[in-house]
Amino acid sequence: MTVSTGGTTGAATSSAPVAPRPTRRRGQRARTALEVLFFVGPALALFLVFVVWPIVKAVQFSLYRWKGFGPLQDFVGLDNFRNVLQNDVFVDAFTHNMVIVVLSILVQLPLGLAIALLLNRRMRGQGLLRTIIFVPYVLSEVIAGVVWFQLLQPQYGVADSLLDSVGLHGPEQGWLGTPDYALYTVFVVLTWKYLGLAVLLFLAGLQGIPDDVVEAAQMDGASWWQIQWRITIPLIGPTIRIWAFLSMIGSIQLFDMVWILTGGGPANSTTSMATFLVTEGTKRQNYGIAAAASVILFVVALVMALVYQLLVLRRDSHALAAGGLR
Repeated sequence: MTVSTGGTTGAATSSAPVAPRPTRRRGQRARTALEVLFFVGPALALFLVFVVWPIVKAVQFSLYRWKGFGPLQDFVGLDNFRNVLQNDVFVDAFTHNMVIVVLSILVQLPLGLAIALLLNRRMRGQGLLRTIIFVPYVLSEVIAGVVWFQLLQPQYGVADSLLDSVGLHGPEQGWLGTPDYALYTVFVVLTWKYLGLAVLLFLAGLQGIPDDVVEAAQMDGASWWQIQWRITIPLIGPTIRIWAFLSMIGSIQLFDMVWILTGGGPANSTTSMATFLVTEGTKRQNYGIAAAASVILFVVALVMALVYQLLVLRRDSHALAAGGLR
């Protein structure tokens, strides 16, 4: 009896699950941490070197009156920020950036959406039309800017020649040389350059709409306009909001096209915040002022991004999470 009971007890004991050892758990955690560090480390290092470190140095330079050579000795505190915010040219530059932001949403959004809806329909040469629309976006800003600068030359440019051929006349100083038209002319060039990205994103969103949803609406007697307004546009709403976010941030950081076409002129009528800080730094050697302007530009872009994330994109994130849970 004693031997039999002992054998049964031993069998039951040997079949019980063995808890994993703490050392094995620590080894798995260490291996996971090393894997994460291996894959994330290089990207994190690049981010620290090319993003965080320049921001830290810009903040440091903004606290000094510095001409670009010698040590940082003339500490002025927040005087550079005060001078930038009280500078009429910088205030106008901020206004110009905001004008480009608003015009991008009001003009490029409906125009890009209309072209995307058109190109989403079956037609001959559909692929060629899509390529033509997208080609300007892949061109270098320098190439596009130089080409448009030549086209918009007063009297001898293609734009004025076309107007003269139909009995119209452009401004005497040219479209880029007249303060009242220069900023809006730059915006036309920007629209030509970046409209392809909007069309590409909207087309991607349109092609993700299930065909059975549209067919069901057609069977219910919905017209083409009702389908677009009630079904298509709401379904690509997240894509539209992502494009609007990219457009706003790009408009705030506007530099290349303005610098090539006008350099910020005439009479500072096209100056952006980016061209202001570059001019102060490279042409006037006011690197403290330029650093302060760059910090303000960074803060403006960051605040706009955070506000847009909280008020607009947050809803899409919650909807995506809810869909994932289902």
